[in-house]
Order: sequence, then C-alpha cells, then structure tokens
Amino acid sequence: MVEPVFVFACNRPLYVHAYLRTKRLDETLRAQLRRENRFYARLSAQRQRYFDHRVVRFLECYEFEGRNGLEVTDAMKTSVAAAHVMLTFGMRTYLPDLLKKVILYPDVYYSPFTKSDNKGEFNPMVGAVVFSWRHFQEGHEIGNDNLHLGIHEFTHLMHLYGERSRHASSSIFSDMYGEIMAGLAQPGAMERVRNTGYFRDYAFTNAHEFMAVVLEHFFETPTEFRAHFPLLYEKVAKMINYRER
Repeated sequence: MVEPVFVFACNRPLYVHAYLRTKRLDETLRAQLRRENRFYARLSAQRQRYFDHRVVRFLECYEFEGRNGLEVTDAMKTSVAAAHVMLTFGMRTYLPDLLKKVILYPDVYYSPFTKSDNKGEFNPMVGAVVFSWRHFQEGHEIGNDNLHLGIHEFTHLMHLYGERSRHASSSIFSDMYGEIMAGLAQPGAMERVRNTGYFRDYAFTNAHEFMAVVLEHFFETPTEFRAHFPLLYEKVAKMINYRER
C-alpha cells in the first residue's frame, strides 16, 4: 500500500534500482558505450553499473534478427539495447513483455505491417521493434539533430506498454502521457507549439508520433527544449522519471 500512495504524491516510483547482483557488461562494450553514448558517459560509476546491468538483461531477454544479409554483431546489439535503457533508466520496470525481438535491416525496408517503406517501426502483432541499421546509426551518432530512431521506436513500445501494464513506472508514463496530450488538446495549444518550428512536421501526424518526436528532442537538445517549452519539458521528465546527473 505504501508505493501507490508515494506514486500518487510524488509522481515517481518509490525506488528504481535495486538488484541483488548487477550483471557485468564486457569491457570492450563498456568502452563502446563510454565513447558513443553521451548519456552513459555522464553517469556516475555506480549508475554506469546499473546501466550495464540493464543492457545485459535486455540482451538476455530479447532475440535479435538480421534481415537482407545483415550480420548482427554484439556491438550493434549493445547500441540498440542502450537506446532502450537510456529511455527507461528512470523506470523500475523496464523490460516490457510486449517485446519479443529486435529486427535489423541494412537500410530502408518494406514493411508488410504498415504496407510501406520504413526506417523503423514497432509491430505489436509480432512483438518486434524493427530498425534500418543505417538510420539507427545516423540517429545514434549525430547527437543534436533531434533524430534518434532508437528513442523514437522504443517510445512507441513504452507507450503501449504503459496503457496495458499497471506497474508503477508504466502507470506514471501512461498517466503523464495523457496529461500532456490533454493540455495540448486545449484550443490553440498544439498550433502554438507547431508555430515555434522547434519540432519537425512529422510530430504533428498524430499523438503517438508527437510524443515519440518529443522524446527525441528531450534527449538530443534538452537545453533548447527547456528554453522553448519549460512546462512540457518538466512533464516529460516526470513521465520517464528523468533526473539530471
């Protein structure tokens, strides 16, 4: 009974990181994260151990498939896992049972689910997050263009998980998501956001895409985001239980 009261009062889980024993990531892969992932590089040594543990658990829980001749390496798996861990690092429940596998294509691919050429998608029918590896890499390597395919598609996954699960973290994600969208549904609110030109046009396709784009901006250009939309920034931070580190 304690945690529901705490969540209601504070809009965050009672605790996030509590592991009997943290799993260790291979040192070569840890060096890769320190080199390539700015979020990880800024964490304290203790929190890097938590992050490592979650990456290992992600790799243990989900299958990876390469398509169209793409060979999936441990380095590629680690980059994908790190994108998910970065998005969910403030959540206690971070391994959604809606996900079964990650599928990687070399480049743009045809999706029978959307009946179109895609760079990425979350397909809940088969429990798969799918990426064009080229576009995933571009989003990962360019840190300030507000394009991060990993964050984008994993946001779609966590949105659906939040709707279907009542764990503390997923409930907070879903509730804050609803609160944000309710605020933007007020007369003229979304139009004012659009007129700033900060979010790309694709964000205004629908509510799902809007939030996925918002999370890309949140991680890639946080200072600019906060300057443009301080209230929205704070609500997104609460949604994923993000703390400055």
